[in-house]
Formats: sequence, C-alpha cells, structure tokens
Amino acid sequence: MKNIFISPSKYIQGPGVMHEIGEYAVKFGDSALCLISEGGYRRFGAQINESFGEADADVLFAFFNGECCRPEIDRLVRVVEENRRDVIIGVGGGKIFDTAKAVAYYAHIPVIVAPTIASTDAPCSGLSVIYSPEGVFEEYLFFPQNPNMVLMDTAVIAKSPLRLTVSGMGDAMATYFEARACCASGATTCAGGNVGVAAMGIARLCYDTLRAEGEKAKAAIEAGACTQAVERIIEANTLLSGIGFESGGLAGAHAVHNGLTKLAECHHMQHGEKVNFGTLTQLVLENMPKEELDDLLGWMIRIGLPVTFAQLGVTDTSREHLLPVGEAACADNDTMGNMPFPVTPDDVVDAMRTADRLGRAVLGK
Repeated sequence: MKNIFISPSKYIQGPGVMHEIGEYAVKFGDSALCLISEGGYRRFGAQINESFGEADADVLFAFFNGECCRPEIDRLVRVVEENRRDVIIGVGGGKIFDTAKAVAYYAHIPVIVAPTIASTDAPCSGLSVIYSPEGVFEEYLFFPQNPNMVLMDTAVIAKSPLRLTVSGMGDAMATYFEARACCASGATTCAGGNVGVAAMGIARLCYDTLRAEGEKAKAAIEAGACTQAVERIIEANTLLSGIGFESGGLAGAHAVHNGLTKLAECHHMQHGEKVNFGTLTQLVLENMPKEELDDLLGWMIRIGLPVTFAQLGVTDTSREHLLPVGEAACADNDTMGNMPFPVTPDDVVDAMRTADRLGRAVLGK
C-alpha cells in the first residue's frame, strides 16, 4: 500500500482575513454562493458584501437549514445551478463546511471554507460527514480533492464562544491517538493510503501543541484576547488536526462519536465533546497505563471537556441503552475496524463505562 498525504490547496490564517474574502473568491469565479446561517449573516453579511463590492464580484447568500444531509445538499445544488454560481463559500461552522464541500462536488465548482469558529477539523478535509435530517450519522462522503482555499480570521474566531474552541481541542486531541492506531494496524486512511512519516509527525505536533498551548489559549479567550497561544490552538484545531486525521486516519474515537449520535440525549453536545469521550474510550480499549490516562484526563478537565456520561447528558448507563452505540461504532462503514485489534460492540460498551468511571474518579464524583 502507498503512503498518501493530502491537504487544502491554500490555507490562510490571520486577523482580518474575512475582510479580504471577495479578493480571494474572485480568483475562482466572479459569481459566488455564500452558504451561511441567518445569525452569521447578521454578523458578517455586510462585511462580506463590502468585500465582494471592492473585488467587483457578485455574491448570493443562502441560509443553511441546520443539518448536513442529502435533502439540504440537493436543495443547494439547485440554487447553484439556477443562479449560475461558479464558486461556493461556506462561512460558519463544521456542518456548513461539509455541506458546502458536498455541493461543490456535485455542482462541479470550487469551494472556499471560511470558519467563524475553530470547533472541528472539518475545514481542511476532503470529505463530508453526512447525517440524516434528524442528526443521526449516515456516512462519510469522500471527494477527489480538498477545499481550494481555507480562510481563518483569528480575530473573528477569538471572539466566538469559548465552548466551541474547547470542543475543537477535543476533536483535535483524537488526531494523534487515531493516527497511532492506524499506523499500528496498517489501516487505509481517509486519504486512501497508509500513514506516512509526514502525517504521523503532524498528528504528534497537533497533540504537543494542544498540551503546551491549550490552557493558555483558554485563559486568553476568557480574557477577550487573541494571543500567540490562541493563534496556535486555532492552527492545531484546524490545519494540524485536519491534515493529521485525514492523512493519518480515523479509528476508535470518531467511531464512538458516531455511535453516540444514536442517543437523542447527546444531540445537544458539540462534535468535539463527543469525540473527546470517544478518545477516552479508545484509550481504555488500548489499555493505556493508568498514570498516562490520569494525566490526560486532568488536562481534559482543566480545558473543560466532558469525561463522563453525565456531562454528555446520558443518565441511563445500562448495557441495554448503550449497546446501540457500540453496534453503530463497530459498523462496517465506520472506523473502529482501523484499530490494531478486533473490537466488538460489547467491548465498546465496557470501555465507555470504564471511561466514565475513570472520569468520575478524577473529578471526585
């Protein structure tokens, strides 16, 4: 099997780059569709319109319906075709990016991703996570290329709710452990090859950056500041994790996340919060040494990530209630099979219940 490394064509990060979005978009076409939430439009619509005016280009706004699902993708492809748009821009969060990437693929146009938060590693990836209209995971949709451009305005992101950046750290923390598992098993990654040295190195750098800068970045955001620590965490959450998970591979952590979408009580949780509990579950499956697990749990708790069922909103922890999570996590179309040993649904349930007990012990509950 070959080693394959993929990434977005261009990644731009810095304060104020949202003001230049029209200038960047016109390099791909002069008639854009901007996919955005209604709230995002109230905050950034005038700024985006002004930028397109300065670039002598046209922008049409479409409001996101809230879920990256087949009906929403189909609706927006029709909007692109009926209005003859030649580039799509996703402005907002992960499900908006994933929807914009899917629309670009089916409409055969370039895509620009412009996050207003740093809550997931979705912006840089060449795939979309497709859910049902009700929010239940259905499939990964893989594309032949990654986004044409990613714009990260750190001045905007630093002002977003702290919980979203913390959630991004939870998503990013899985990167190294899943890449390590895929490397050990020889699994095929999302890029279509084995884990290479570059991908493994980036995954490890992502982990090291989170541990070194995460708590400082949290303090800065709480103080309303955008420091070097914040800049580095935004890059870790987005670029390092995005490249690291895609070329390094997914394994147990994201499979558990996808399983947790089966529980209605978890639907209010952020993607990275559920992934974080998936990371703990994977590390229990791997039998990580207790002192290492306690050290990592301490960091997660200080950052503000959930480490127990109660924090996820799960009150029924019986095997019967949790078994559908384990069954979904071990499904043939998910990534639990990339672990370097066989994992059954019962194994997942046992590991989740153990992770919950370990989390409660460190929390003192």
